[in-house]
Amino acid sequence: MIVVRKPESIYQARGNIENGTFSGRWHFSFDQYYDPKFVHFGTLRVFNDDTLSPGAVWPLHPHRDNEVVTYCAEGEFRHADEHGKGGILKRGWVQHTTIGKGMWHSEINNLPDSPMRFIQMWFTPSARGLEPSVEQKKVLKEERTNKFLPLVSNTHPDALKIKSDAEVYSCFLETGKIVNHTFKAGRGCYLYVLEGGPVKVNDHKVPTLGAAMITDERAFNVTADRDSELLLIDVLLI
Repeated sequence: MIVVRKPESIYQARGNIENGTFSGRWHFSFDQYYDPKFVHFGTLRVFNDDTLSPGAVWPLHPHRDNEVVTYCAEGEFRHADEHGKGGILKRGWVQHTTIGKGMWHSEINNLPDSPMRFIQMWFTPSARGLEPSVEQKKVLKEERTNKFLPLVSNTHPDALKIKSDAEVYSCFLETGKIVNHTFKAGRGCYLYVLEGGPVKVNDHKVPTLGAAMITDERAFNVTADRDSELLLIDVLLI
């Protein structure tokens, strides 16, 4: 089954934060947004597409027992914990954070003159009370062109590891090109069109900023009507 989520059906948030503003597209229930139809998708609990204005900071705040994956879609993302430690992500780069037994952190637009867009995904951890950790990966555009490149996975040796049953892939799909993905029984895939599009997932059209929820399949193809940036999440359905 393939269910397409149109952009207008995804919750849009905006507000003021330290040194600026944010706007967001929140795909699943988060903060003050709650929709019983979209609480989670398997082990995927949060999928937020947020943009911070130049120099803006999402202030230091606490979390516990989450596996967090952050993908920089535009500008420069800077992460900092309560000790000021973190890392900088550029476009296409990815970071994995085990929140575990507790961590304070902030998300920062590292550039004073350009907006910063990042996708943040939270996953259900395999165990509670884990030791916090942060690691990240530099990704070149050519590495993810016309293929689903594993960014986070416990089965691909070059991907960042995660303490959850989940995988994250990125792809820059050129006009007219096709990529495919296979997955096992009991799993589902969440495909998001960050830029470009529309794309076709089998015979279902997914517009720019739309998503496809894919279940009860073993494989699917994605075809780009024009150059497209994609994120694909492959999770255990729970």
